[in-house]
Amino acid sequence: MITESNKTRKVIVFQVEHEEFAVSVEHVGGIERMMHITRVPQTAFFVKGVINLRGVVTPIIDLRSRFGMEAIEYDNETRIIIVAEGDKEVGLIVDRANDVIDIPEDAVEAAPDVIGSVKIDYIEGVVKIDDRLLILLDLKQVLSAEKIHGNDVKGL
Repeated sequence: MITESNKTRKVIVFQVEHEEFAVSVEHVGGIERMMHITRVPQTAFFVKGVINLRGVVTPIIDLRSRFGMEAIEYDNETRIIIVAEGDKEVGLIVDRANDVIDIPEDAVEAAPDVIGSVKIDYIEGVVKIDDRLLILLDLKQVLSAEKIHGNDVKGL
């Protein structure tokens, strides 16, 4: 019998800068190696362009740029995590994809006002597992249409 206290959530853990983030696997469509990104004019600075992924044109967001972190060169560890929230599907460029783990629902805590350089707007909560602190991303906010189309660019 599953009770609220022993429910778990399966998440993909990935790294951006020195922080570990997580998104529920139910939102993840795949993890891809870096590929050619076609630049699209008149988009927010963190929208790197689009890719053609198996016949589907998918917008790509660089999470480092999205969170106001310093840009780095992409390398062999850089990944694009394809995520979906509602009717939106985008690729998120991350420094590396680490693992898939189960986290207990009761281990999710409210986020403090700021974690590193990531605004609380983008955080669903935090999870402490052993000596790790995972930041659960709120995909609704990260993928919010107003923010992606540039109306919130100055707010970052």
